[in-house]
Amino acid sequence: MRTTRALPAVLALLAPLPAAYALPAQDRAGATGFDALFTGRTLRLDYHHVGTAGEEHVGVDRFRIEGEWPGSRVRLLDETNYGKYLFCVLDAATNRTIWSRGFASIYGEWETTAAAKKGWASFHESQRFPEPKGPAQLVLKKRGEDGAFREFFSTTVDPKGRFVDRSPVSPRGEVSALFENGPPARKVDLLFLAEGYAAGEREKFRRDVERLAGVLFETEPYKSRRPDFNVRALFLPAAGSGISNPRKGVWRDAPFGCSFNAFDVDRYVLTFANERLREAAAQAPYDALLILLNERKYGGGGIFNLWATIAADSQEAPYMTVHEFGHSFAGLADEYYSSQVAYEEFNPKGTEPWEANVTALLDPKRVKWGEDHEASTPLPTPWEKGAYDKVDLEYQAKRRRLLDEQASEEASEALMREVKGTTGPMLAAERYAGKVGAFEGAMYEPKGLYRPEVDCIMFTRNPSAYCRVCRKAVERVIALYAE
Repeated sequence: MRTTRALPAVLALLAPLPAAYALPAQDRAGATGFDALFTGRTLRLDYHHVGTAGEEHVGVDRFRIEGEWPGSRVRLLDETNYGKYLFCVLDAATNRTIWSRGFASIYGEWETTAAAKKGWASFHESQRFPEPKGPAQLVLKKRGEDGAFREFFSTTVDPKGRFVDRSPVSPRGEVSALFENGPPARKVDLLFLAEGYAAGEREKFRRDVERLAGVLFETEPYKSRRPDFNVRALFLPAAGSGISNPRKGVWRDAPFGCSFNAFDVDRYVLTFANERLREAAAQAPYDALLILLNERKYGGGGIFNLWATIAADSQEAPYMTVHEFGHSFAGLADEYYSSQVAYEEFNPKGTEPWEANVTALLDPKRVKWGEDHEASTPLPTPWEKGAYDKVDLEYQAKRRRLLDEQASEEASEALMREVKGTTGPMLAAERYAGKVGAFEGAMYEPKGLYRPEVDCIMFTRNPSAYCRVCRKAVERVIALYAE
């Protein structure tokens, strides 16, 4: 079981958020490309993503000015090739792409569920980007089975036009800083948000943020790259403690609408109140969002370039902080394959996943993370999958029974400790433990998909860290924001 760690004493108290940083003059002089193209403010496109498993549409809701652009003014194009989708901003005068970012979405997950085969659904989404100085074309692209992105929606915006909402962002709650290492434009700006914390629980939220931020920044590569981050927190009080839990008939009006049982999966926590979330978060500079849930019940979620949710009082909150942030920040895939999910063929058979830590191994002589693979490790890499599956399937059956019985959190936590005590030593004893290879079983599929190492925090709750391949993926995304 991983132990929690507090931030150093110097970070123990939340300090008032200072005035927005200005980019140093010498850096602005070198950012002539950005200054020539963009105003320095943030423009947000809100839209509705609508469809079924076989049909997909987008309808524009509005354009909204937020505040100063917090992202990099140097790295304008996303070259990571991560994401199910790609958002591009094109200068209308030259038809040149001037800004882009990959992302995933709730819609992109929902369309792989059984529900999407039966009817329509609509999800509110946003894209934030530096405000162009002139008219621009905004393009949404989707990745095909061949791995290439293809345009499926396009619209135009005139930033100077009357259809851009320039009303001030209304104060909602209180923003505080844990630590700041430099201008937002040169750092990764991480914003923690309070969900389900009553007005009298402000100090509890502060302690939860310090504790779980401490866990994150004791984990590599965040530990080594801590100077490249700014961390802030937004406390927006709720009417009462906790969030909704439909399976137990519990309904609460939390500020951001988070609830257990997303896609009818008990532990999965999402919010569908995107506009509420965006309006509140716009009070602070941010590149990444982490929503802390004032709950003990095990649960959370993470979607690439959207946000992560974490039940702060769960015994597994340290694990979830690192695991779910791996999803939302770096696009890392789940490497487990037996837990309940709502997806059906999340990754089409015979196609290579875009996620950095999973492969279909279409060429058994090569692997996508070949630079970390040693020739002495066979591909695919043998492991005692049968023995592990036997233990894991027994655990999943016990977990389902506890769920059906609406068992206490103590019972669920005891079961998680039991399985960790069994599978941890089992995986650590594998012949190729600690080696980078291609271990079959990943991303909800027991066959046909492979993970880099036999164990990783993206596979089980046993380790407290990412494998080498996952760490490199995180580093690559940090480089998009930190200078």
